Amino acid sequence: MTSALQIGIIGLGNVGTGVAKILTQHPDRIRQRAGRPIEIRRAVVRDLHRSREIDLPQGVTTDRIESVIHDPQIQVAVELMGGIHPAKEVVLALLEAGKDVVTANKALLCEHGDEIFAAAKRFGRTVCFEAAVAGGIPIIAAVGQSMAANQIMGIQAILNGTTNYILSEMLFRGQSYDDALKDAQKLGYAEADPTLDVNGTDAAQKLGILAQLSFGTKVTASEFHVTGIDKLEQVDIKHAKDMGYVIKLLASVKLVDGKLEMSVRPTLIKNDRPLAQIHGPFNAILLEGDVVGNVWYSGRGAGQLPTASAVTADIIDLAIGRAQLTFAQLDLWRDTPEFPLIDGDAASSRYFLRLSVEDRPNVMAEVTGILGRHGISLATVIQPEAPEVDDESKAVPIVPLIIMTHRTTAGCLAAAERDLDRLGSVRSPRMVLAVAD
Repeated sequence: MTSALQIGIIGLGNVGTGVAKILTQHPDRIRQRAGRPIEIRRAVVRDLHRSREIDLPQGVTTDRIESVIHDPQIQVAVELMGGIHPAKEVVLALLEAGKDVVTANKALLCEHGDEIFAAAKRFGRTVCFEAAVAGGIPIIAAVGQSMAANQIMGIQAILNGTTNYILSEMLFRGQSYDDALKDAQKLGYAEADPTLDVNGTDAAQKLGILAQLSFGTKVTASEFHVTGIDKLEQVDIKHAKDMGYVIKLLASVKLVDGKLEMSVRPTLIKNDRPLAQIHGPFNAILLEGDVVGNVWYSGRGAGQLPTASAVTADIIDLAIGRAQLTFAQLDLWRDTPEFPLIDGDAASSRYFLRLSVEDRPNVMAEVTGILGRHGISLATVIQPEAPEVDDESKAVPIVPLIIMTHRTTAGCLAAAERDLDRLGSVRSPRMVLAVAD
């Protein structure tokens, strides 16, 4: 029998524990799929005395990363530390020590993928990262292998299960954002500190990796429009629903006239479209290829076992030798981008505007006049009827004004918003959301 593949797992947290469970609970399946046994030789943890969901053999668990880096019998290292530092330094050391690396670290690859992949090529090693984007959905293999005959023209995706769960609860149960977030935390869908999820950073990092794979362009989250869901209110969910839309945190990149338009932002999607029907802690990805057309992928994008499934699949690919062949042909993180990023102001979209305005004569004309002067054409204008006010009262009612625009540029809209800020009849808060094609 072929000798066992010896691996080291660095980080025995939620996902690392899931990987260990799969490998130890299904050894016959793993041996059959990989062509040889896969054995955990070392599992690195921060605290050796902490109780864990899984018991590994005596001597396997350690708190020394060096025991993986410098062990010549370990051929594959699984980096599940998370974050950028010291994960970056650890991965580079592993590659230099002759280890192939499996990682789920989206932040590391989005920010430093060029350095990581250059080191892998320099040392003749392989880096697998299926679990870095969309958990258990095999999207990296789809883009890098299954879509190889295509030039991908666009990606629209729900890449964060936490925000999708929150938005689903706001839609179906009428919850406020704060209450839906608390429920997500109780169920384990949201971290104690959910900032990177709800502000859009997590989805933006994943989109950056997909853009690199699909278009050969390195883009970090700071280089394109990223907005989260933490300012959304229940009233926005209701207005969108009344007009036949659902709000999703949409990650989008598309090729337009040789340049890339990218964004992560709350977006109105027509409720009869498949993306609008993905609810709860699920992810979905639409790839548009120039040959195949549209291809859909959907499933759990996070959680212990879905993510561990993707990590384990990468380990099996390395055990077989398939990953090494594929990696050698991937043209990743090149020096010169194939398609540059479009200037943010030139990116175009339709928009949903919720304004708070004084209920008095000429306000509608003031608002629409400003939009018109900036070349923004209106598709729909809705102003709910305001309650009657006693003639003796000097209070001016504040009412919502809902506007759907035709396509315009982000620059034109930003200029119009600056002018609206100068109107005394327009008050805070204001909400501006993109509308998907």
